[in-house]
Amino acid sequence: MSTTRLIECVPNISEGRDRAVIDAIAQTVETVEGVRLLDVDPGAATNRTVITFVGAPEVVVEAAFRLISKAAELIDMSRQSGEHPRMGATDVCPFVPVAGVTMKDCIACAHALGERVGKELGIPGYFYEEAAREPARKNLAYCRKGEYEGLEKLADPAMKPDFGPAKFTDDVRRTGATAIGARDFLVAYNVNLNTTSSRRANAVAFDIREAGRIRREGGITGPVVKDANGDPVRDPGLLKSVKGIGWYIAEYGIAQLSLNLTNINITPVHVAFDAACERAHARGLRVTGSEIVGLVPLRVMTEAADYYLRKQERSLGVSESEKVKIAIRSLGLDELTPFDPSKRVIEYLLAKPGSTPLVDMNLCAFAEETSSESPAPGGGSISAYVGALGVALGTMVANLSAHKRGWDDRWEEFSSVAERGLVFQSRLLALVDEDTAAFEGILTAYGLPKGNPAQETERQAAIQAATLEAMRAPLEVAEQSLASMQIMVEMADRGNPNSITDAGVGAMCGRTAVLGAVMNVRVNAPDLEDRSAADQMLARCSAMEEEAEGLERAVRDRVAEALS
Repeated sequence: MSTTRLIECVPNISEGRDRAVIDAIAQTVETVEGVRLLDVDPGAATNRTVITFVGAPEVVVEAAFRLISKAAELIDMSRQSGEHPRMGATDVCPFVPVAGVTMKDCIACAHALGERVGKELGIPGYFYEEAAREPARKNLAYCRKGEYEGLEKLADPAMKPDFGPAKFTDDVRRTGATAIGARDFLVAYNVNLNTTSSRRANAVAFDIREAGRIRREGGITGPVVKDANGDPVRDPGLLKSVKGIGWYIAEYGIAQLSLNLTNINITPVHVAFDAACERAHARGLRVTGSEIVGLVPLRVMTEAADYYLRKQERSLGVSESEKVKIAIRSLGLDELTPFDPSKRVIEYLLAKPGSTPLVDMNLCAFAEETSSESPAPGGGSISAYVGALGVALGTMVANLSAHKRGWDDRWEEFSSVAERGLVFQSRLLALVDEDTAAFEGILTAYGLPKGNPAQETERQAAIQAATLEAMRAPLEVAEQSLASMQIMVEMADRGNPNSITDAGVGAMCGRTAVLGAVMNVRVNAPDLEDRSAADQMLARCSAMEEEAEGLERAVRDRVAEALS
């Protein structure tokens, strides 16, 4: 599968109870080489399953076609029922840009799929969202109006499908219709209420959703207020880019707000959750938790954590894993079922399978791998790791300073330092593996065949490219470690005085990382034929050594002064 051009496809099928049928449909996507099935999320009460897979544009359409074909074979819509609005065996099939692609690419995929579904499978449907060919059809609710039971509309010229037969045939009676679209990342988000009343849940949903509610004279039972054109007047809800209804879920014995956050840049999950809490409270209800349907980008979790940390006036400079835990707790994502980030956060699911990265090993395993007879990880990777540990200590001092009693008015000052420290720490940890990979690149290059002049030329070019990379990686380790030492300088000067020795140890680690990385640049420099590039890198190394020595000396002097 391409790692640089990825489109996510999120078909929703109208079956959420029969696991054998669900699995048979979902597994069709894995019959297409280069496509990866990420998630299958069934709902019994809604009788609907959200399936998520990714692939390059060239293959993702084929996988979607096979899925729709299998769903049409196994799901009889004339016998289907469920809480969620639906009109077909595959109700919706949106394409979402993930990496290296544009919305234009997703629109092209949607149109190509629709043409095939209509011609080869005889299933009618509509293009929606960004793939819509008519403005009104951008809105999925407009395309799905009347749901499956209203598909006689196919014969209405105003609702003629964009693809497939324009009549409710016996075949269509079984398959229903489908909506195929292209959109940005959408989060399907349910908020749990301490009530069984779908009517009260609807009232909260109408308070929140962008469309709001229809205005009535004298209250909810009065006549509808209309404008000069005779159209109903609506009172808009609190949140933009949010669609929503209330429903009762027998499986859990509660009512929920079922929200679609169609643009998380405008209304992120945490804003929707807090709005739901406020409006529920105003109506005598209580939010008890929430659930995310399908997958979410990592930033949904980290942005939620940052939001709640700011409200608490706590430092934002904590680890990514801790932020994910904070988001889960703050949003109540594990109230109904456990929320496993490794299976629900798209970046974690897309992590490359295979051997364990060095930075994912425990301390003992990493030490044992280093001490083995293998030449990697070597000094460059260890320098990167020591640098990461050094700035981790500086970041710790910043966090302790942000939370120090009596310094409450300075929490943002130290939170900013901790956030900077985490950036350095993250990059240095990544360089642990990158340095090892660079060294292995040299071994690979020297192992290339050299039996004829052409092979020898190719081998020499590979050796030079690998040598340059083997210098670049430790050079960046030195640069990052040197820059990170400023964190320790600042914390020794104005951080929590009870932790000043931690800043001192951090500075010593930073200096060691710089000097160790510089050694690894120098050891490869003689093999680089581009002497101008080599000389520039070596000059930079000398300057960094001197600067690192000076910064460490300044921090140690400050520590000595404090201790005396």
